[in-house]
Amino acid sequence: MSPDNIGILGIVLLLLLLVARMHVGLVMMFVGFLGYMFLTNTAGALGVLATAPRGSSAYYTLTIIPLFIFMGQLASYSGLSEDMHRATHELIGHIRGGLPMASVVTCAGFAAICGSSLATVVTMTQVALPSMKKYGYDDTLSTGAIAAGGTLGILIPPSVALVMYGIITEESIGKLFIAGIVPGILLTSLFLLTIFIRVRISPGISPMVPKKSMKERAMASKGLVLPLIMFFIVMGGIYTGIFTPTEAAAIGAFSVFVLGFIKRRLSFRSVFDSLKDTGRTTGMIFVIMIGAGIFSYFLGTSRIPYTLANFVTTLAMSKYIILAIILFGYLVIGCMMESVGITLLTVPIIYPVVVTLGFDPIWYGVVFTISMEMGLITPPVGMNVFAMGSATSEVSLNTIFKGVIWFLPAMVVCTIILTIFPELVLFLVRYMG
Repeated sequence: MSPDNIGILGIVLLLLLLVARMHVGLVMMFVGFLGYMFLTNTAGALGVLATAPRGSSAYYTLTIIPLFIFMGQLASYSGLSEDMHRATHELIGHIRGGLPMASVVTCAGFAAICGSSLATVVTMTQVALPSMKKYGYDDTLSTGAIAAGGTLGILIPPSVALVMYGIITEESIGKLFIAGIVPGILLTSLFLLTIFIRVRISPGISPMVPKKSMKERAMASKGLVLPLIMFFIVMGGIYTGIFTPTEAAAIGAFSVFVLGFIKRRLSFRSVFDSLKDTGRTTGMIFVIMIGAGIFSYFLGTSRIPYTLANFVTTLAMSKYIILAIILFGYLVIGCMMESVGITLLTVPIIYPVVVTLGFDPIWYGVVFTISMEMGLITPPVGMNVFAMGSATSEVSLNTIFKGVIWFLPAMVVCTIILTIFPELVLFLVRYMG
């Protein structure tokens, strides 16, 4: 059997095991080892099994992952999410659809600290959903806004998915972070527009909330100061070239740590819990990375990525149609897997195709991330929807799915706008220090 055919069979076996709900990291290890053994020999496969774990994880750059995760955990335990939601609630909660809009804005703000979509959804479900239920908002509107807003966690920097994309493709993580800022603002604005249109169509789903006084709003707005400072420290330092993304992650985590103790929001117990949660999440990511490292040996030996890239160049169709097919595939895969697993599994295969088609790899990293976001809220297995369902027993999964469907067109529109105007992604990158 030819290496190409063995590679195709390996990918099919991988997908079948993933559909069976096996752990993505362990599945990639197993299929990668088995495929490499068929393509070479048992001794070679055992050699890969011995060396790939260290080769996949022993990179200084990877320290950015636990540092940003730790920063997000500290921010959560120190009550930053509650402060942000209270501030946005007080500022815009009185307008029609104000509380769902405040939830989306808070999701965007927390995403600028957290970097994880699922963590953003779970945190915001606990923070924002009770207040919307208190004022009688329709459940589909409330849950849809939180589940869709949570997807901003893997687009607005810092983003773990963009970190993994940068490591795999050897693109600048700093450039990817900066490239995600404008698309993140654009998608947040489109989500707000979606809520605005929906509450105009059906005013009954959005009751009016009493307007707060100017003094109350001014006091509450202080809750936005610290997250904005953190964002400008981290992103400003990367943009101006003062420090690297890894250094930015360390500075960000240390800053939240110090400020949390100064404001008496953190205790030694909460810091210990933050470290424990960070270790658990980082361990999960590194298992997937090691599995992807073993699987990449198999893919490289089978030459599937290069064969696919050469095949695509022979197709008599527009590169934008091919791009649309690729992005639709990410939407489907995103229904079943978390963003890190999708990135590590698919980017080694698709990246050569995208480069061959002539797309900018930094631009594609952002568009690819938005496609994954769509999968995270798409039925029947949207990961964000199930994460939200696990965080609350007050609404059904069916209700959440009915709510998030309204936000999918906003993501499609965002992707189209970025495809027509790629400079929206790249213009900040061109002026980095």
